[in-house]
Formats: sequence, structure tokens, C-alpha cells
Amino acid sequence: MLGWERLRRLNKTGIRCLPKALFLAFTGTPLIAGEERTKEVFGDYVSIYDFQQSVEDGATVPLFYENRTPELQLVNPDLNENIYDLIEAAELDPEQEAKLEKELSKQYHILTRDDRLETVAQDIVRHFLGRGFVGKAMVVSIDKATALKIHDKVRKNWAAETERVKREIAARTNYRAREGERPRETQESLADLSKRLDVLKTTDMALIVSPGQNEIEQMKKQGLDIAPHRKRMNESQPPLDEKFKDPDGPLRLVFLCAMWLTGFDAPSCSTVYLDKPMRNHTLMQTIARANRVFPGKHSGVIVDYANVLASLEKALAIYGTGKGGKTPVRDKKKLVEELRKTLDYATEFCAQHGVMLVAIEQLPAGSMGRLQRVDDAVNALISPDPLRREFLDHERLVTTLYGAVKPDPVAVEFSGRVACLAAIADAVRTKLNPNPADISSVMGDMARLLDASITGVNLPAKPSPAMDLSKIDFEALRQRFKESKHRNTDLEVLKAAIRAQLEKLIRLNKTRADFAEKLEALIESYNAGSRNIEELFEELVKLSRSLSSEQERHVRENMTEEELVIFDILTRPAPELSPDERAEVKKIARELLNRLKQLLVLNWRQKSTARSQLKLTIEDVLDTGLPRVYSPELYQQKCSAVFEHIYENYPERDAGVYAAAG
Repeated sequence: MLGWERLRRLNKTGIRCLPKALFLAFTGTPLIAGEERTKEVFGDYVSIYDFQQSVEDGATVPLFYENRTPELQLVNPDLNENIYDLIEAAELDPEQEAKLEKELSKQYHILTRDDRLETVAQDIVRHFLGRGFVGKAMVVSIDKATALKIHDKVRKNWAAETERVKREIAARTNYRAREGERPRETQESLADLSKRLDVLKTTDMALIVSPGQNEIEQMKKQGLDIAPHRKRMNESQPPLDEKFKDPDGPLRLVFLCAMWLTGFDAPSCSTVYLDKPMRNHTLMQTIARANRVFPGKHSGVIVDYANVLASLEKALAIYGTGKGGKTPVRDKKKLVEELRKTLDYATEFCAQHGVMLVAIEQLPAGSMGRLQRVDDAVNALISPDPLRREFLDHERLVTTLYGAVKPDPVAVEFSGRVACLAAIADAVRTKLNPNPADISSVMGDMARLLDASITGVNLPAKPSPAMDLSKIDFEALRQRFKESKHRNTDLEVLKAAIRAQLEKLIRLNKTRADFAEKLEALIESYNAGSRNIEELFEELVKLSRSLSSEQERHVRENMTEEELVIFDILTRPAPELSPDERAEVKKIARELLNRLKQLLVLNWRQKSTARSQLKLTIEDVLDTGLPRVYSPELYQQKCSAVFEHIYENYPERDAGVYAAAG
């Protein structure tokens, strides 16, 4: 018999009814210490996959713990245990509720007193807005009424913070230095404030609690209005759970007491604010809401307002600890230590290649000296490819850890070094990833391109456009390279331009893929040390000339770009053709393309009749038009290649890559 962990409750009568049955259980909820009933039925564990193993395997992200318990302390040493014993009785009946109120009225009042909740709400707003990774977050309260109270208080403080940021932006915008320009520090501050205001204005929040009888009246007695929340929970389209799971959706903060704490996964959720006494499997299931893997998410954070650390340690001891006593939940101080160590490694790596981050940091922000040092650092780290990749890996890890440490005040200690690393890395990426959309409007004067310096540590959001290879004076380029002090940077700029041009050319005509293979072979030979930088540059200049010539080939062939693709498919490869036969293939290419376009009916790719008609037309035109030197086997290959080209690039008539290019 296969069963889930709930089968641990299988009674002795059930066991006696199945004396020869084999019992096998799969559980995602480990057992409470001291409870042996499961083993009585199923025997000992065969295999255990714990939290720590899942972190080591990359199935989940590590969790970090922050104790932010308000200064209002609980003095009863037995309070937590008392509350645990009563709250864990699920779905309390009226008698149990009366018992809870009677036995713990004083302690419960401490947990839910208004001034304490106000302090927690203010801290949630500060913490949420100060995080590096802006993921979703959950606020877990002791009961429904408290969840609603904390929701209302967070909204009030959220609105107050929004107004404060607006006033601050207005004040800083109106500020002018004596020269009439804002100082760089003010500009940076404005950028941070603008990002903060964007999060404040775009973030939605919601109350998520289970329905109850007479809940509206019960909440009214406490001065609370749950009616609009219940209406939203019932009528929201899409449902609130789908909105919260959507990583790009505005619903980023939810307030809970029991719902969504088990069996609910939102991978982008990175923070759980705990303001509810919890223990054992319930606590572990709750903190697991923040440990799902998501792009850009280094770790999850558990922010503790209810002082559940002791319970967390007990729960981890039961079933969360991995081999060697490692725990999947660590104090956030460990994360700070990891950031410090990683930043030291990155600093040492840069120093080994002549980039002194400390010296750059000490120069005044925005000064010409600092800008020149950043420019020199880019040149030192941008090439060859393995060196650049290693540097960018260092920077990416530092930035990720720095974002995970925020909003801890200790992050200020690292901000200068992290900003310096990020500035160099952004400059490198800007050189390597020019904006292809603006390729036609790029500068033609290569000297301006190679002499241009980084305009500041804070790079523009929109990168510089790529150079147009057709406008380059290659002799001037070669001379500028010989005289340049930043040859690595110049080399990478040229490589980026070639890649951008290749991407466009190959997108229009896949028979040009051999150009890309040649480029990669040249780069690989340089990375392997078989070519020096001067030799690689010369080869790249030759390749650039070839690309410029290829870009204009359709003009020389007296064909459109679309017709040239069909012609290339028919002639690459092809038997040796005479001038007359070559002209005949050109004629066939034009005719075939024109006839095929007329057959592109609406949704033709989904219609078998339309596809068949296209195939027959291709076979008929090529059979009657291709020179006889094409063998039957080659003819079949060309028919298939033309159909594949049309299928991939013409989803509808007058649609596809050629329509976009035109």
C-alpha cells in the first residue's frame, strides 16, 4: 500500500484488516520530534532528502534569518509554548476560542497591541523598500484581525513614505549648485529616489485570509472593515494567487495568517515577515515560501518579529540539518561575511590585472582622473574573452550578494567598492552590447569612436549605438589602432560591431553562417594565444570588409534581399554553373518567390492544404526551371531547403523578418 504522510494516522484496526500489506509512505512534512506513530506503521526511513541537500543541489536557494523583534519584549519565558499549544489546534471551536482568550488574554494583547503593530508596520515598509532584489513578500500575522490591522497600518505608512519621497524629489530637483548644475551626488540621489518612488507607486498589496461566519460583524466590533477585502478575494480576475505568482505583476505584498503557508509556491517570493509564534513543521513550511529558485534571486530572507529563533533552531534540528550539521537557514551576518570575502576576491583579481579599485574609489566622483581610471580598467579587463568572463562573473556575484544584504545598514560599508565594480562592468557591457536598433544613425568618423571616453561612473541607461561597418574608413581605423592606448577596448568595440552586423545579415540570410564561424575561429585562436592582438585586429578588419561587401551583394546581383536568399539557397552548394545558367537560376529565384508569396493565405502554416500547395509549387517551378546540371538528389534537397526557408520566415503574407527589415 502506498500512502502519504497522513497515513501515519492509520489505526490498528486498519492494519489488522491488511495483515500482508506492504506500507510505503512518501512525506514532504517531516515528523515532530518524539512522535513515533509513523514508524509503527511504516518502519524506519529508507531515504531522507532534507532542506540542506536541496540547497546544495540548487533545487532551492539558501535562507537567511533577521531578528527584528521590536524593543517591546515578552517577559513571560513560557509565553511562546503556551501560545503554540493553543494556536496549533486547527480550526478552533467556540469553546477553544474562549479558552484562548481566557488563558492568554494578557500575552495575546502584548502581541497585538497597537503601538507594537505600528512599529512593525513601519519597519516592514522600510525593509521592503530597501531590499536589493525586489521580489514578492509575505507578512504572516497571528490571526485574521491582526493581519487586517497590520495591512491597514502598512498602507498608511506606505502612503506617508510616498509623499515624503515626492517632496524629497521636488526639493532636490529645485536645488541648483552655484554653477547652475546639480552635483553628481544629487543626481545619484535623485536616481535612487526615483526608483523608490516607482516601487511605491506600482506596488499592490492584498489581505489573504480564509472566510468565516459573521466575520464582517466580528471585524466591525474591532473597528475593522474586512468587506472590501473579502469582495476582492472572491471576485478578483485573475485570482489573487495567480496575480501574486506572476513575477511581473504589481501584487508584491500579501498579508496572511494561515492561507498560502503550505502548498503554495511563488518562486519570486524572497521575503517572509514573521509576526506569529510558530514551531515544528508549520514553521518550516512557512519559511519554505521564500526558498524557491528564481532568476536573480540569490537567497530568501526570514524577518522575525515574533522571536521564533528558538523554535526555528529546534525545527531545523529535527529535519532541516544536512550532513556535517550544516543548516539551510543562516544568520544574515554569514551573508555579510560571504559578501566581504567575495568582494576581496574580486578586488584581488582586478589588482592582478593592473586595476586598483581602492585607488579609483579614492578619486572624487565625476572627476576626470576617476573617469580615466575607469576607462583604463575597461581596457585591462575587456579582453581576451576568458579574462572578461571571469571578471564579469566576479562582479555579478558581488552585486547579487550586495543586493541580498540590503537593506542591512552594514551594506553602506561595501557600497563604494560595489559601485566601482559595477561601473567598470557596465562600461564593458556597453562596449560589447551596442544598441542594434540605432545602427543606421551611428557615427562615421572612426576617430571619434575610438577616442570617446566613458562619460561617467554612472552609465546612461541606453548604450551607445553600434558602428556601421559600411561607414568605416578602414585605413584610418588601422592607424588609430596602432596609436591607441586602449587596444583591448578598441578590439572589443570592433568585435561587437562585427557581431551586430553578422546577426542582422544572418537573420536575413542563413547561408551566411560561414562568416560567423570564421569570426569565432579568429577569436578562439586569439584566446588560445596563437594570434596576438595586432594580428587579430588585421583579420577582423579584413572580415569587416567582407561583411560590408556582402551587405551590398544583392545590389551587385541586381536582386532584392529576399530574392538573393532564394538564389543563395539554390546555389550554395550547386554544381558548376555557366554565366547563362547562373542567370537562369536568378530568374527562377525571382519567379519562385513571387509565386510563393501569392500562396501565403491567412494561417497557412496551420493548414495542410496550403502547405501542400506551397510544396507542389516549389517542386514544379524548380523542376521546370533549374538547369539540367542539378541532379535529382540535389533537386530534392533544394525543394526542401526552400520550403523550410519560407516556413520559418514567412508566418503570413507581408510579415516576417523581411517585412521588419524593409
